[in-house]
Amino acid sequence: MAEFQWTPSLVEARIVEAVDVLKRLPEERMQGYYSTWPRIVPEFSDLVGQEAPRLKRPPPSPGAISRMEETLEWPKLLEPQDARILWLRAAGERWKTICWKVGLQRAAAHEHWLYGLCVLAWKLNGRHVPSKRSKRYVITMVREA
Repeated sequence: MAEFQWTPSLVEARIVEAVDVLKRLPEERMQGYYSTWPRIVPEFSDLVGQEAPRLKRPPPSPGAISRMEETLEWPKLLEPQDARILWLRAAGERWKTICWKVGLQRAAAHEHWLYGLCVLAWKLNGRHVPSKRSKRYVITMVREA
């Protein structure tokens, strides 16, 4: 049986999942504080003309939380700018917004994003990323592998 190999698309999917899990975690509450007021049950006449409440997505599964915790360690393997671009893109930010935040042009930001995915894929597969090679060379080598 073949050994599992990380690819840039698998790395991207895992980072997107981690961002989604972080958004779905329940909000933090202060310990020891509670309300003594009774819950108000609205009558039908109070609800007339109101919009239906938006349904919330269910909390993430324990397995998804474990994968998210593992994924949160990955940006430490990258340069800070590459990690920030990867995280912003996984959060669904538009390229224009990312370029404003990191101070790069669209093509350069895209290359940093692709390079970050390739570096993570190589490092997760246990390979050494050549430091004296260009970003374009590393991206090409990962695509060929």
